[in-house]
Amino acid sequence: MSDENAPAMDYDAHERTYEGFINFSKVGTIACLNVVLLLILFGFGGTTAVVFGWLMLIATIVSSGIGLALGASGWIPPTVVFVLTGILAILTV
Repeated sequence: MSDENAPAMDYDAHERTYEGFINFSKVGTIACLNVVLLLILFGFGGTTAVVFGWLMLIATIVSSGIGLALGASGWIPPTVVFVLTGILAILTV
């Protein structure tokens, strides 16, 4: 009885959900790696590293939000912040 009334699967909604999950995973992974670099700055750097660490933490939050809004190419803004944080970590620690 219920087989006759079951709606067909909504493949478009499924694809949008899957793409959103993949995008969130990419952005979230890069943001977590950036937080690890920030912990290095906070733990082993001096005053300059701590100041840059706070600035990069704010940049990480903003770029992650922008990345989630961009969609498929949303991994690019957090990656730029990650590279900048890595350069600052090398220079200040």
